Amino acid sequence: MKLGMIVLAMTMLVSTFSQASVRKVIYGEDNRLDIYEAVNELHLELARSTAAMIPNGSIRMEDDKGIIRGSSLSDRGICASARYADQVTAANCSGFLVGADLLVTAGHCIRSRNDCSSSKWVFDFALAEATADAGQIEVPAESVYGCASIIQQSLDGRTQDDFALIRLDRAVTDRAPLTVRTEGRVADGTDVVVIGHPTGLPTKIADGAYVRDNRNPIYFVSNLDTFGGNSGSAVFDAQTGLVEGILVRGENDYVYDSAQGCRVPQQCTDTGCRGEDVTRITNITELMEIANGTQH
Repeated sequence: MKLGMIVLAMTMLVSTFSQASVRKVIYGEDNRLDIYEAVNELHLELARSTAAMIPNGSIRMEDDKGIIRGSSLSDRGICASARYADQVTAANCSGFLVGADLLVTAGHCIRSRNDCSSSKWVFDFALAEATADAGQIEVPAESVYGCASIIQQSLDGRTQDDFALIRLDRAVTDRAPLTVRTEGRVADGTDVVVIGHPTGLPTKIADGAYVRDNRNPIYFVSNLDTFGGNSGSAVFDAQTGLVEGILVRGENDYVYDSAQGCRVPQQCTDTGCRGEDVTRITNITELMEIANGTQH
């Protein structure tokens, strides 16, 4: 009886810890790929227009480059057996380019002017080859941007609407803004792909997922392989590259493995667990006006 009570208490403690983190998870096979592993040319091109939200203290500007450092997954209590355990984790959230100087992310990532000024938005935070240093990543200085202002933001606990549209400190000239849906909604069962920074890691492309529940007018539910840090990631139609939404929340991402004494990614079937919620891109009225040429 005492042993059972101890086990129950430990289980509740682990559950509480997991639920306190941003909730995401692996569904079916782990479909995440580093940039150098991906072969889909469309997805690779889309990845160029996605960015990482990195705290000012984790990036040092030096001459013509930005040097990004951070702890590894292993340093954060993730089992060494987990994929990408040795890679640097530096991003708090993800985002994507929708205009020359416009970027979209999750509303819970950018809530205030302080959030805007305390981080940089970094393109090319990725491993371009298998032999790259996974503990430190360097990007060109031109790939590092500041947040100049918040144009529109929502974090509605009642409707669960969750998005932010921000203006960068200068125009982006070396990559194209992504094409976003401007009317209607994604079709039921559409194949989708997410590109962002799971648990703050360098860019990961994760496909092999689909729209699982399309009934809610504010968001749809998918079975994308995402983690904390993916918040704000663009979710695309995997075939056309059209942005359908913004990854904002989902299932618990890591669970405790008592045999290894550390945490591992939670595994769910493609139809199991709660699914991952994706804010519909059409919710951003300011962006829709810009895209449709109706902004006053």
